[in-house]
Amino acid sequence: MVYSEQGSRLRPSIRVTNLIVFSACVIAVLITVFYFQKTLGLTPCPLCVTQRAFVIAIGIIALVAFIHHPGAGGIKVYAGLGAIAAIGGGCVSARHIWLQNLPEELVPACGPGLSFILETMPLWEAIKVLFQGDGDCADVVWTLFGVSIPGWTLVAFIGFTLINVWQLFRKA
Repeated sequence: MVYSEQGSRLRPSIRVTNLIVFSACVIAVLITVFYFQKTLGLTPCPLCVTQRAFVIAIGIIALVAFIHHPGAGGIKVYAGLGAIAAIGGGCVSARHIWLQNLPEELVPACGPGLSFILETMPLWEAIKVLFQGDGDCADVVWTLFGVSIPGWTLVAFIGFTLINVWQLFRKA
């Protein structure tokens, strides 16, 4: 069923909601790659890469939930995993925004590029760098209505969190 009726309002089914979340994640990643990287020539900082990984994780969880089409227990598992990923991504976005708003003298030094980090550092050290960010992460390189890229990403993560929490508690 595409829509289910609750009271007098129609709402998308749990399965359709998962497809919408997956589609939103795909669109977000495509915009990031083709507009920000290819068109504007922006290079993602470590926190941008980490946020992108969380968006991809949310999309994969939603796609698997859509394909699997689980029962009530499975719906809760997928929604819980999606909410955890969205909250994690939101935390990374919040840290990114915090770095962007630090006074210049408190901004951490710039670090090596992503390929160097992944090729030369042990896995746990690379993950630490990807979650901490560096001076590159403090640069505001693009805004829309005065909100930077991590600000808009935080809005998306809040939306994904709300959708997954709604999925978690709604009736199957």
